[in-house]
Amino acid sequence: MLTWTYLGEDTAGKGRQRKPRPLDPGEGSKDTDSSAGRRGSAGRRHGRWRGRAESPGLPVAKVVRAVTSRHRASRRVPPAPPPEAPGRQNLSGAAAGEALVGAAGFPPHGDTGSVEGAPQPTDNGFTPKCEIVGKDALSALARASTKQCQQEIANVVCLHQAGSLMPKAVPRHCQLAGKMSPGIQWEEIRAQPVDGPPVRIAYMLVVHGRAIRQLKRLLKAVYHEQHFFYIHVDKRSNYLHREVVELAQRYENVRVTPWRMVTIWGGASLLRMYLRSMRDLLEVPGWAWDFFINLSATDYPTRTNEELVAFLSKNRDKNFLKSHGRDNSRFIKKQGLDRLFHECDSHMWRLGERQIPSGIVVDGGSDWFVLTRSFVEYVVYTDDPLVAQLRQFYTYTLLPAESFFHTVLENSPACESLVDNNLRVTNWNRKLGCKCQYKHIVDWCGCSPNDFKPQDFLRLQQVSRPTFFARKFESTVNQEVLEILDFHLYGSYPAGTPALKAYWENTYDVADGPGGLSDVMLTAYTAFSRLSLRHAATAAPLPATSLCRLALSGTPKSVFSGILGGCWDHWMSLWPCSAGPGWPHHMTSR
Repeated sequence: MLTWTYLGEDTAGKGRQRKPRPLDPGEGSKDTDSSAGRRGSAGRRHGRWRGRAESPGLPVAKVVRAVTSRHRASRRVPPAPPPEAPGRQNLSGAAAGEALVGAAGFPPHGDTGSVEGAPQPTDNGFTPKCEIVGKDALSALARASTKQCQQEIANVVCLHQAGSLMPKAVPRHCQLAGKMSPGIQWEEIRAQPVDGPPVRIAYMLVVHGRAIRQLKRLLKAVYHEQHFFYIHVDKRSNYLHREVVELAQRYENVRVTPWRMVTIWGGASLLRMYLRSMRDLLEVPGWAWDFFINLSATDYPTRTNEELVAFLSKNRDKNFLKSHGRDNSRFIKKQGLDRLFHECDSHMWRLGERQIPSGIVVDGGSDWFVLTRSFVEYVVYTDDPLVAQLRQFYTYTLLPAESFFHTVLENSPACESLVDNNLRVTNWNRKLGCKCQYKHIVDWCGCSPNDFKPQDFLRLQQVSRPTFFARKFESTVNQEVLEILDFHLYGSYPAGTPALKAYWENTYDVADGPGGLSDVMLTAYTAFSRLSLRHAATAAPLPATSLCRLALSGTPKSVFSGILGGCWDHWMSLWPCSAGPGWPHHMTSR
């Protein structure tokens, strides 16, 4: 049954995997506190398009044959000759740039699964409006699975080739040069007195998956009635969304975004989600917060709320972002900032090269940060061309949240407020975390931090640096380290507290619908539960005649995986059942 569990999860969510290619010369480990690794090999796979073109069942087979025949000769996609109807012309020139940004510098809303504000298809057919050049763009067109995504890619590439997509120069308002602040020492700041009332924090929780129990544990650890909590649940995580909505109803200072987006690793949609959430938080009546802190469900505090509030109260005018270092040219290459990307079909497509706008300093690092309300207001509400043009630039950027806020702040009038510390400690291990594990959704190689375990606890106790959060933690991998942190921060749990060593995570819920349960997993759950019934029949003191009348009915209402010591231990399932008088109508088997 354990084998069936993993097969069921694997087939449901994983894409096609390929062997990572060997490192090119000059491609080493990734920069500190950024998630980009090295360039992927999507641009060299355009030969796959030829194979697809020969398949007669593809809806775009005719177009692909025409494109690939020209591609063999000149690597170009010819523009479509038919005239366009009035009002449906493709965007070009200066007007295109204005239409992309929209009113007040904010791109218009688009369809789910695409980056909002991208040039939208003019019709249901794939009709490029220009002669597309470049192997990256051709490869993306070949691999895109829908006509809408192909059309979006073509529109973006045509605008870029015409020179009307990217800003050429961006104004800089900061008069300083170099890094603004190397950091603040913990011992120094602790000795300073606090001026004014304690700050209030708006926590932005960005979550996905099904780990509601771990999210509740995080919320319990950071919760305070003086703070505010805004939760965005990925649009694909319906079970988690139902649980979070129910949880938020219990607290006046906890809310769930009334809208949801599909946010993929490295995608431009993540930045759009943050900007939209910031606007919401600024407009909630009565939420007078001073700092914005983003967290995921795999984060956890390493110091108490009192220590965090005291620290931020002494630094009310500071913005905390972690930079990659001092080698900007290397960071730009590693991060792919000199490449054009577009997100559609839940994939980040690399479309070619581009130039960094002149006149500004480009920086970046970690996409976990602590920002002042005044800076958030500036980013959301300003009509400053610096912000508007950088928003346009980062709409077509890989991992934009790892660089957008850094670059805006370092070139803004508030550049002196930057502190090169995001108040986090992250468990990076390049050899283990940089495996190109996101190539099925991003045309680039990326990295992820590793899970903290008990042997890493000394790294969590930063004595000299002011760090207040750590990532990442996964209860399915190791829960003991969270117990150590809880004891360190809040003391031990009362004696006799049940299930301290156990962790359960939902794998199926009846509200997921028929598509949430495969035949293989239904067979496994049913067989497991029947074995549990048989065991109960031999162990229960009730008459056998009564037990024989207890039977499974239909499909399970919910199933949870039980984890002990970081290993799968059991399933726990809730079933509707038929029973004799006095018996329950639902049964839990373990």
